[in-house]
Amino acid sequence: MKKPQNSYTEVKSHRPYIAEKPWFIAVLIAASFTAALLIAGSFTGSSSRSFLCSLTGSYQTSTAEDYTTTPTQLETILHYATSRVVPQQSIDEITLSFDVLKTLAPCNFLVFGLGHDSQMWNSLNPRGTTIFLEEDPKWVHAVVQGAPYLRAYVVKYPTQLKEADKLLSFYKKEKECMPPDVRLKGNTRCKLALSMLPEEVLNKEWDVIMIDAPRGYFAEAPGRMGAIFSAAVMARGRTRPGVTHVYLHDVDRKVEKTYAEEFLCKKYLVKGVQRLWHFEIPPLSNRSSSDAAASSFC
Repeated sequence: MKKPQNSYTEVKSHRPYIAEKPWFIAVLIAASFTAALLIAGSFTGSSSRSFLCSLTGSYQTSTAEDYTTTPTQLETILHYATSRVVPQQSIDEITLSFDVLKTLAPCNFLVFGLGHDSQMWNSLNPRGTTIFLEEDPKWVHAVVQGAPYLRAYVVKYPTQLKEADKLLSFYKKEKECMPPDVRLKGNTRCKLALSMLPEEVLNKEWDVIMIDAPRGYFAEAPGRMGAIFSAAVMARGRTRPGVTHVYLHDVDRKVEKTYAEEFLCKKYLVKGVQRLWHFEIPPLSNRSSSDAAASSFC
């Protein structure tokens, strides 16, 4: 999740600010949204319902209201069609998540990070619950001021990137960090457990979790250790049918890759595109007591 250079000077040293052809990508994204809406509007009867159900993932109702374009989607088209700033992920990385969202939406979608792609993610989950978690209150105010329909919480992370190796070495010595009874809510003993997340986040089961924050490119940054660990705990505790889809960006970095292999598990990795990994994590209730994963993360 990227912040503008005039607000954060460190962004330039963190990641490339814009893709190689910003205008092309911006137009491509806007055109994709527009084309989908135009095609949807041209269908009638069962064909219309079939097409739009494939976008919303809902076959339970057939009212016209369920298939109308939301104001958020229209505002998103306008935003990307008139902006030089494009989403940070590449089109191939975005497609990896889009392919799942278009089958699940409306769903519960949790995003670690608030950035120039937030309006896009929000619009790809029409009528669903999409919540963003961001570490910087000034940035939350700046983004939400321009897109008041975004729902975002400010989160103060308890870790620093320089602690990553130590936390990985010692978490198994803390009972509150270990399966099968590991939890987030009220878990103040495990430093990797994000127990301070808002009640709405802790009490909801998430269908899709995107981890593209917090910052993890200098020693004093929070790092994504807690986000990765907590996503794994959320997925294990799921009681609703199906798996939890977890996406982790920047897997070319050591901490992201190491923590993903430790907590999200390679056996649950279903696909990787460039710097993005996609995991499908089953709930603990789907595993037998003899399954090693019942008493460990992997």
